[in-house]
Amino acid sequence: MTGVQTCALPISFRQRLARGEVAWQHMMDKEDDEGELIDRFSSLREPALSQEGFRIWWFHSTRKAELDAVARAGRINRATAKLTELQERLYSPKARIRTKEKAAEAVAQILRQYGVEGLFSLAITERQSESFRQEQRGRPTQETRYVRKVRTFCSLEFELDQEAIAQNRTGDGVFPLITNVESLGALEVLEAYKKQPLVEKRFSQLKTDFRVAPVYLKSVRRIEALLCIYFFVMMAQALLERELRLAMQRAGAESVPLYPEGRPCRRPTARLVIDLFDSVERHALEAAGRRPTTMVTEISRTQRKILKLLRLSASEYGR
Repeated sequence: MTGVQTCALPISFRQRLARGEVAWQHMMDKEDDEGELIDRFSSLREPALSQEGFRIWWFHSTRKAELDAVARAGRINRATAKLTELQERLYSPKARIRTKEKAAEAVAQILRQYGVEGLFSLAITERQSESFRQEQRGRPTQETRYVRKVRTFCSLEFELDQEAIAQNRTGDGVFPLITNVESLGALEVLEAYKKQPLVEKRFSQLKTDFRVAPVYLKSVRRIEALLCIYFFVMMAQALLERELRLAMQRAGAESVPLYPEGRPCRRPTARLVIDLFDSVERHALEAAGRRPTTMVTEISRTQRKILKLLRLSASEYGR
């Protein structure tokens, strides 16, 4: 089976990034519908090899770098809030965490939960406080005896490690893709990876629109035949979307009102088109000795527009 998949960022490559030993080569730019630059992709000149012998292409995305920085800041803020909360709990007289080992476990759990290990400088100290109370109740006198009570607690001090954050920042926007297709170059590998969500969307339609699972068939050949039919249905859906979007380009139509309340849709899907025509009904009235009379629901303006784009006759639709 051939394909393109993501893989983890190894520590060795992170170290190369931190030392500035990685030279990126500009590969492609991505623009939005208004022509504004929203992402810039770069890659290494040559791929690396995995332990299994598969090729690994390294890429850098400016948009991903921005998102990584925002995500890291969010994780740091949430971890800081939790560490502050733990700090207050440790000082409380009713604190359940009394030893340095338990406090270290609680801190490690917070750092691990938010993925910020190594980004904080931490100091946990065991301390003792003593207090005295009367041995017996009553007004104190010169003969009153007191009992000494010692309470052990932990104090937590933390701050951001700016050097560690700077090293972590060098990996922002970097991601590897591993493939077993030797004929694909860096740009082709990236394009193949970007198209995978479209394929996954089609498979999701099998479970949502068509409800293909579960399949209660005894024969494997019948299961294969049923899935083959669904495959043809998905091809028909894809062709319907392709023809409609190409027709919109030829007609110069930026959108069609397929969303609720007639809101414009710039990239119509087969599901929206099917839902649009779901209200159309066809009835045949038969009488003895007469030809059957066919009655079809009146087509709306939006339905006529879609039929015109698909080069179908609105007067003959449903008859």
